[in-house]
Amino acid sequence: MKSRVLIVDDDLDALEMMQDLFDSKGYQSMTAVNGIDAIAKIKGQEPDIILSDIRMPEMDGMELLRVLTKEYPQIPVLMITAHGTIKTAVEAMKVGAKDYILKPLSLDEILAKVERITQLNSLIKENEYLLNKLQQTYDFTNMIGKTEIIQELFRLVKDVAATNTTVLIGGESGVGKELIANAIHYNSTRVKRPFVKVNCGVLAESLLESELFGHVRGAFTGAIKDKIGRFEMANGGTLFLDEIGDISLNMQLKLLRVLQEGEFERVGGTETIKVDVRIIAASNRDLKKSIEEGTFRQDLYYRLNVIPIVVPPLRERKDDIKYLVNHFIDKFNRVYGKNIREIEPRAMQLIESYSYPGNIRELENLIERIIVLDKKNKICLADLPDNVRGTATDVPMDDVSFDHGLSNLVDDYERTLILQALEKNNFNKFQTAKMLNMNRSTFMSKLKKYEIK
Repeated sequence: MKSRVLIVDDDLDALEMMQDLFDSKGYQSMTAVNGIDAIAKIKGQEPDIILSDIRMPEMDGMELLRVLTKEYPQIPVLMITAHGTIKTAVEAMKVGAKDYILKPLSLDEILAKVERITQLNSLIKENEYLLNKLQQTYDFTNMIGKTEIIQELFRLVKDVAATNTTVLIGGESGVGKELIANAIHYNSTRVKRPFVKVNCGVLAESLLESELFGHVRGAFTGAIKDKIGRFEMANGGTLFLDEIGDISLNMQLKLLRVLQEGEFERVGGTETIKVDVRIIAASNRDLKKSIEEGTFRQDLYYRLNVIPIVVPPLRERKDDIKYLVNHFIDKFNRVYGKNIREIEPRAMQLIESYSYPGNIRELENLIERIIVLDKKNKICLADLPDNVRGTATDVPMDDVSFDHGLSNLVDDYERTLILQALEKNNFNKFQTAKMLNMNRSTFMSKLKKYEIK
């Protein structure tokens, strides 16, 4: 259904003509003969756009506009005026009117302007809705993790978000560095400005320079028109430079200048362009080691590393796995129309004990795969891939030999579990004992009992 239009004019012939026009085009039209009448109509049913004459008795169009700008700023207003009052119409634009139409009225012009304004207003409302959804998505209360290490990270991110300082996010692939960058931007004062992302690791040097700084027509083969770069796109907002450790030394020098001076030239251009951009950079490389190897500039590192944030790998926050699993189950239940609500205890134990070299991304992919293939609304041991399941199997009772007694059978099984746990923790005794929920003395006695060295 098309928009709801309120027409305000004391000229009844003009009022009827415009109402017929909008009704014929599928709009919902309302009418009022002056400003007081219009306000009463708005209180009863808020329109999507208002067309108002300027000269009217009791409350004229300018008085109405001032009330609307103060009390209903979300409603766009289009003023109608005669040639002799164009100066007043210009003043109305300064007060808050979106546009004006001159008398004698052109129905085509009225329709074109109303459609343009309502489409623009619809886009604004859609953008506000999407921004609100993004803010809700990246709200700190939605960030998943109960371990102290991750809670401390969330507190740091919250403090940093309120500033405009440069941030360098470190951590292995798949730990959620981009998620942290999103949380910083969408909880910052720049939230209504652009958030622009560049993956520096996938672009060749020549392409990356053009991508970041833009280029002018004819700068190189294929540059058929001017192009603005990501720095200009992000002006007033945030630029996220992912995999910053992969860029060349030459590009590092050019990037350093922008960070120091806030200005640059497009590729092939001479005009100096100034920008106000907050930089968030991320890398899965050890940049200090890269500096020692001569592949990363020390001065750029210190420019980027104003606030360092290191996201821990999943193996260092295993107590969070159950919360992440539940989150991904809910997510993919909605995506694929499934209703998984149960996980076998043994399956959950193996999911929690796996080392996840691919971190959260690997865990998410694992849960998605299981849910896509699920046919029984339950995650079982058999649903786990071999690398997660390891040597664990469901053993039918008929296949179990009790020749050596139950206690020996239990000992064999316990020894196997301890060996598997040690392997998953890179034979770190402290981490293995913690994973198995054993105190150190009990765990050491088990190692001695089973002759595990």
